[in-house]
Amino acid sequence: MNHSSHKPVIIVGGGQSGLSMSYCLTQRGIDHVVFERDVIASAWKKQRWDTFCLVTPNWQCDLPGYPYTGADPHGFIAKDEIVDYVEAYARFFGAPVREGVGVSSVTKDGDVFHVAASDGDWTADAVVMATGGYHTPKILPFAKDLPASIAQFHSSTYRNPQLMPEGAILVIGTGQSGAQIAEDLHLAGRKVHVCVGSAPRSPRFYRGRDVTDWLVDMGHYDMPVDKHPLGEGVRKKANHYLTGRDGGRELDLRKFASEGMRLYGHVESLDGTMLKFKPNLVQNLDGADASANRIRAQIDDYIAAKGIDVPEEAHYVPVWAPEREPEGLDLLSEGIASVVWCTGFTTDFSWMKLPIFDEAGYPAHRRGATREPGLHVLGLPWLYTWGSGRFSGIRRDAEYTAEAITAQLRGAAGASRTAA
Repeated sequence: MNHSSHKPVIIVGGGQSGLSMSYCLTQRGIDHVVFERDVIASAWKKQRWDTFCLVTPNWQCDLPGYPYTGADPHGFIAKDEIVDYVEAYARFFGAPVREGVGVSSVTKDGDVFHVAASDGDWTADAVVMATGGYHTPKILPFAKDLPASIAQFHSSTYRNPQLMPEGAILVIGTGQSGAQIAEDLHLAGRKVHVCVGSAPRSPRFYRGRDVTDWLVDMGHYDMPVDKHPLGEGVRKKANHYLTGRDGGRELDLRKFASEGMRLYGHVESLDGTMLKFKPNLVQNLDGADASANRIRAQIDDYIAAKGIDVPEEAHYVPVWAPEREPEGLDLLSEGIASVVWCTGFTTDFSWMKLPIFDEAGYPAHRRGATREPGLHVLGLPWLYTWGSGRFSGIRRDAEYTAEAITAQLRGAAGASRTAA
């Protein structure tokens, strides 16, 4: 149905961030609409593999007005449960979501935003970009030169080992997705080759508790981005890899290698069927281990400072090391039948036509408020704290942005009354 309509606030994105914003506006009696180009929770529903689960414990699922109330607060909910949680949240307060409605452009004329949506043209006094930062699968350019016999997948299209072609599998990238998918394939008995990146890793449990619990007590998740040693640079850092699968555990690529997984450094080039690597496998493995042990050391310091009586625990000691840096891999002679690109995503904010981006094309903002009055972003990694892009920190950000929008609308209403 084509039409032109006005709403005080338009939210773009119907995932957990957009829904959190919708709830906070609903609580304040502010009329709004949420545009979702696909369906609610579509990324969780359509871009995750079968054994996917959160790496944060269930008690951190704390959407505004809808905290986790299940029977396993220290467990890790799986993909289908995540979808159920988000969909139930939308029903809980009757979120005004228009599914299947995409936004092609947002412009501004004076104080009024103009939103071109697939169901018509809209105007608004405020707009919230809640589409996250993971939009277009990122795949290296030489992918087009791989032998036609090799099937290619992205982490967003991988589902399970049983659906993969027979033969060996090459996983490129070891952030959270790459490390977890490599484990998924390895546990299924598949022959797995892995290009190891520079992402850090984290212990799962240490000195009797989930590491998340320790870090919460230490105030790590309340640290705002402007207090972080890296400042806004932390937004570009890869997440630590670990898993919540089977009750949660640490992921150790060295252990997998000792069981037959083949590890390599960063991909450097492709020459015919020969994939060549940078000589940084040892560096990347050592860096990931050092990150995990730094976390352990920080927890040790906290325990000592607080005088907490818990058993001591040794730091990680490598269980395997490569005899040499692998230089290359002949894809065909090694029987590589498929590649899984776990190389992340690029952003696509092309629909936002206002000049709010930095030199890298990323929304420039301060705690979600962009340089364009009335235009906000929500759900980005480290928008304000570590939890901003996760279930654990959305509530704080959404409430803050809702207050800012409420003040803006009140100010505009007051100005109108004064002018009258």
